[in-house]
Amino acid sequence: MQIQTDASGKELKRHGDFGFPFLVSREQLSGYESGSFFWHWHPEVELTFVEKGEMIYRAGQSTFHLREGEAIFTNTNVLHAGEMFEEKDCRYTPVTFDPRLIYGFHNSAVYRKYAEPILCSSSLPAIHFDLSRGWHREVITSVQKLIRLDKEQTAGYEMEILAELVLLWKTIFLGHPEKSPSEMENEADSRRIREILTFLSDNYGNNIRLDDVAGHIHLCTSECSRLFKRYMKVSLFTFLQEYRVERSLEFLADPEMSITDVALQCGFSDSNYYARVFSRIRGCSPRQYRKALRPEAPDSRTKS
Repeated sequence: MQIQTDASGKELKRHGDFGFPFLVSREQLSGYESGSFFWHWHPEVELTFVEKGEMIYRAGQSTFHLREGEAIFTNTNVLHAGEMFEEKDCRYTPVTFDPRLIYGFHNSAVYRKYAEPILCSSSLPAIHFDLSRGWHREVITSVQKLIRLDKEQTAGYEMEILAELVLLWKTIFLGHPEKSPSEMENEADSRRIREILTFLSDNYGNNIRLDDVAGHIHLCTSECSRLFKRYMKVSLFTFLQEYRVERSLEFLADPEMSITDVALQCGFSDSNYYARVFSRIRGCSPRQYRKALRPEAPDSRTKS
């Protein structure tokens, strides 16, 4: 399993419905094929509560170490990803909602005074509630109550959820500190990163050169490399390799495709190179991975 997105990285999953855009999910990192969920974004706000274990969580250019009992706020349209800490599983519960549930309609007094300063802040991709401040406990208690209300769904629970969301937002608005200029996220850089991810998603099966990516976002190659490394914490080449391996998993599940076919489909020059990269990233060969998927069936079409 992996999060399904469009070419820009926008998650395709619906978070509630039009009538009540609110969703509580119960997740485990071990439920994802790579033990991590891939970079994605969505227009809804997300509050993630760690039920058990720990997680390395990335939002924009920031990296957070989430521990059991902690939570994180991820702002609207912010790219985020998560992975295991020390290869140990993590159980967590995301609460995702459209912020219109709080402010009602665009340009309302609540929107202008309390929602817009947070939602439109390029310096606030995420807030880690690590209990280092007294008000963090209030937020975490509210998140736990939202999870409980959604689970029990007693009469009038939607109204209770709305009331709790407003209280939670008030706590965040009054409590969060302003970021220093050195921590300000550059909105133009964020847009360029999304453009790069879209380009890689559309072209990962082709031969991609750094010149191609840099030209796509109208930067020189050196600045393009620095931007990507600063934002994503890995080099563009490393990210592309990991992305190609991730995309190859769905093709490995198709017994009609040979290993060579999979390698070429995902942008690798040959199956041997693909196997080396796959083994380094996944800890097993493509052949072993395919066999684990279908242990009862011989891999008759696999080529070395």
